[in-house]
Amino acid sequence: MSKQFSALGVSAPILKALGELNIVEPTEIQQKTIPLLLSESHDVVGLAKTGTGKTAAFGLPLLQLINTEINTVQAVILVPTRELGQQIFRNLEDFGKHIPNISIASTCGGIPIKPQIERLSQPTHIVVATPGRLIDLIQRKAVDLKQAQYLVLDEADEMVSILKESLDEIVAELPKKHRTLLFSATLPGTIKQLIQNYLNKNVVQISADMETSGNQGIDHEYIVVDPIEKLDVLMHFLNSKDGERGIIFCKTKAAVNKLAKNLAINRFSSGALHGSLSQGIRDRIMEQFREGHINILVATDLAARGIDVKEISYVVNYHLPDTYENYVHRSGRTARAGAKGLSLTVLQEEEVTEIPEFEKELGIKFTKFQKPSVISLEENNTLLWAKQIFKTKPNHDISADLKTKIKTVFHHLTKDELIEKLMANYVLQNKVEITEKPVKKFKK
Repeated sequence: MSKQFSALGVSAPILKALGELNIVEPTEIQQKTIPLLLSESHDVVGLAKTGTGKTAAFGLPLLQLINTEINTVQAVILVPTRELGQQIFRNLEDFGKHIPNISIASTCGGIPIKPQIERLSQPTHIVVATPGRLIDLIQRKAVDLKQAQYLVLDEADEMVSILKESLDEIVAELPKKHRTLLFSATLPGTIKQLIQNYLNKNVVQISADMETSGNQGIDHEYIVVDPIEKLDVLMHFLNSKDGERGIIFCKTKAAVNKLAKNLAINRFSSGALHGSLSQGIRDRIMEQFREGHINILVATDLAARGIDVKEISYVVNYHLPDTYENYVHRSGRTARAGAKGLSLTVLQEEEVTEIPEFEKELGIKFTKFQKPSVISLEENNTLLWAKQIFKTKPNHDISADLKTKIKTVFHHLTKDELIEKLMANYVLQNKVEITEKPVKKFKK
């Protein structure tokens, strides 16, 4: 049965903003969390998978609990990456736009600190920050957290190692009596230790949407390939998804760069995202992806945190993730906001034995994705070759005399005859076997 936000105790200004954003139906984690945060004083652990609305689950109550008549930082939200921080900042701005005088600041790493120091010199109620940047601001005495009543650790399982080093220093700046709200998609042992060390012993744990990997709309599939054919199989899959948006996950920055280069050579609309890129480049690539100017992101796990794009129809695990938690976060990039999506994992034969372990740990079921035939792969490579020719820009530095001579060689051929000869030459040069079937198969 529908349980509207008003029944959860959400105030009129926030309800108005939600209505303008066409957000009507609370998710499970929101239904369970919002009333608790508004009416109780316990520390809270919220467990819900990626894409289930955790930001609103803690963001709406925080906005409502802020006293805008007091110009001090009252809430700190820690996030693993600047991308996620920017996403949360934008969401809070949207949710709170009808709350008079509410002031929210984003102070994440990867960009110059001076403008953030200047921003924090103005009245600020909520600070969204990455741990490292917040500590830097604390050490520079640019932010005062002595009145902060709320500490939110969002996507805590993604920043455990960071928090181990920095949380003591941050908590030392907060009043002894403050409320900690920890949100995570998974609950590994390291997070349990964090809860034991930093949250009140009377902490309330909320679980929602935990039956599957976070979304009933995700199809979990795997495909088994030989190393030599891995790239060809991926290209075949991407061609079948022409026009759709997706993310391909690799383990390392080097792998991201190598794969992104191959996609560019084959004229796929793509971009690379990893931690060694400057923040300006990362922001530009993300904006191009959000706006639909590029369709494919090749990314490392951490770089892809904070990507909240509803129209991502698939993710590809080009390399098997190291942890179950990473698989949850990867697959959670697709099938957002009630949509359907595909999470495809590319495996070598010796890795197939790991699939049952992922199924058992995450409570999901994988199905086998049919590998294309050798003929089909060669057809696809030929199509990619044709697209490369089609999308190649003319070289205006070639002399007119040479162009005339080349045109003379081909002038008596029809378009169909020229295509036939080009294809025959491609087959000869690449020693592929795609001539058993009629030529019409190359037409889309």
